Amino acid sequence: QVQLVESGGALVQPGGSLTLSCAASGFPFSRYLMYWYRQAPGKERERVATVTRAGDTTYYADSVKGRFTISRDNARNTVALQMNNLKVEDSAVYFCKGADSWGQGTQVTVSS
Repeated sequence: QVQLVESGGALVQPGGSLTLSCAASGFPFSRYLMYWYRQAPGKERERVATVTRAGDTTYYADSVKGRFTISRDNARNTVALQMNNLKVEDSAVYFCKGADSWGQGTQVTVSS
């Protein structure tokens, strides 16, 4: 069955950097767009980044544009989210999505 497992969440200071990773299995990974979403307490889940099947095109929410970078490795069935210049408002549970399935999420907390 489809499995998405996120990792890399942590507590980081404002201005810091963090890289999240998502390991995918159970589906033909290279045939699917992949996404990163996030959900902060009391807020709706929002899509922050998208990467196309070949990894050659990416899309970002305005709130993270210029700071976050999504990438994928189709040989290893992984998708990553590099996050730079983190802000307090980036604090959320981050989820990987693909093949209409979700991972369990990984917590990112940005605080001094």
